[in-house]
Amino acid sequence: MAESTTTTTNTAAGNTHPTANLPPLLDLTIDNITPNTIRINSQASDARLKYLMARLVTHLHDFARETRLSSDEWMAALQFLISCGKICSDVRNEFILLSDVLGLSLLVDNINHPTPPGGTEGSVLGPFHTHDAPVLPNGSSMTSDPEGEPMLALCTVKDLKGDALPGVTIDIWETDSSGHYDVQHADRDAPSERCVMKSDDKGRFWFKGIKPVSYPIPHDGPVGKLLERLNRHPWRPAHVHFKFEKEGWDPLVTALYLKGDPYESSDAVFGVKKSLVVELGKVDKATAEAYGVKEGSWLLKHDFVLSTQKETEELRDRLAVEELEKLGLKMKLVDHLPVPELD
Repeated sequence: MAESTTTTTNTAAGNTHPTANLPPLLDLTIDNITPNTIRINSQASDARLKYLMARLVTHLHDFARETRLSSDEWMAALQFLISCGKICSDVRNEFILLSDVLGLSLLVDNINHPTPPGGTEGSVLGPFHTHDAPVLPNGSSMTSDPEGEPMLALCTVKDLKGDALPGVTIDIWETDSSGHYDVQHADRDAPSERCVMKSDDKGRFWFKGIKPVSYPIPHDGPVGKLLERLNRHPWRPAHVHFKFEKEGWDPLVTALYLKGDPYESSDAVFGVKKSLVVELGKVDKATAEAYGVKEGSWLLKHDFVLSTQKETEELRDRLAVEELEKLGLKMKLVDHLPVPELD
């Protein structure tokens, strides 16, 4: 390969960019396009970005070689991504949906938020979390759906030692009885079936909602068409979403799924874990009087367990080192993320 020379290139904006130490990007072939792309990208000063781009290019190029990707298939993939972008809005993100149905969302969450023994496992965030949920005191109702079956939720938040965690911010959301989130309704004028609460001094929080129902993820767009081509259904089992945050503690995004749901073992976005499957009970007379609900209403009870940021980071670092060693990669961790260990 010819030696590179130091030159400068004038740009339309009048700026100049030195081309010193750049490889001559000429006569590129199936065999040399990958190392040359990695080489020119390696000018980045950010070691993590450099590593991410090198691995992305390697796997992306290897995918094309392995599958002998055709021009028509390549163009169809680009048009698919363009379609995903076009259908996105302030209340719909097709790319999050795509990440979910490909299993990537759950994979990334499991890598970044491993669950220590005794902790509550995470689940997918999904595309329908919002930042406009009302902050409500414990015991409030977050539903405005008269058709839903009333449900009382009695929950606690504790640490790995079993001690109560007060002051935890809990974001809660679910669909209405028709299987739609509030943002899916064109006439939405206020948040519904969602709220934000704080755990009390005993780590408790409780609210009134409705019994969750199964529902299909949006399948009128490109992701839905993809599922159809794959002979996959778009349904999610009935569930309620929870998002926990407290300074010094690892944020937890999770959900509780109803036992016996027909889609319990075939969730379209892979969110169900056995530890998150719950069975609803019924509110007895004493509970009804204590919480101001009707006797016989549905009852959801669950104890959530959080880990500290330090506990999660230590576990994540240990697992990262173990996996990298299995792959035979010589790496170091910088800010808990792997980058190449240079001699």
